[in-house]
Amino acid sequence: MINTEDFIKRLQKVMEYYGESASSFAEKIGVQRSSISHILSGRNKPSLDFILKMLHTFPEVDLYWLFNGRGNFPASSKTEPLKETPKSLPPDTGLFKDLETKKTNNKSIERIVIFYSDGTFKNFQN
Repeated sequence: MINTEDFIKRLQKVMEYYGESASSFAEKIGVQRSSISHILSGRNKPSLDFILKMLHTFPEVDLYWLFNGRGNFPASSKTEPLKETPKSLPPDTGLFKDLETKKTNNKSIERIVIFYSDGTFKNFQN
């Protein structure tokens, strides 16, 4: 469960970082101004839709940092290279070859999320 007061502080930090007022922030992420006002006042908790729109519009915001203060803001765009090849995936399988254009039953890959053992993740969207 997230602490609403701490979430509000982190939301305000994001808005300050981007130099956005509540109304301009709401416009950028595509929500009503009243929803930002209600969240900032503590009247309402943020919806999943609100969180997803915010993360999509501002990719520097780390989900774990936003929810519980763990991690960094702005999130680091650099990822550390793998020190060794994962044992579960042989190096030359060709599994990820032409990943962006791979289609199965008229479905295309929209997003890949990689979860790390330290609780962080990377989100790659097409």
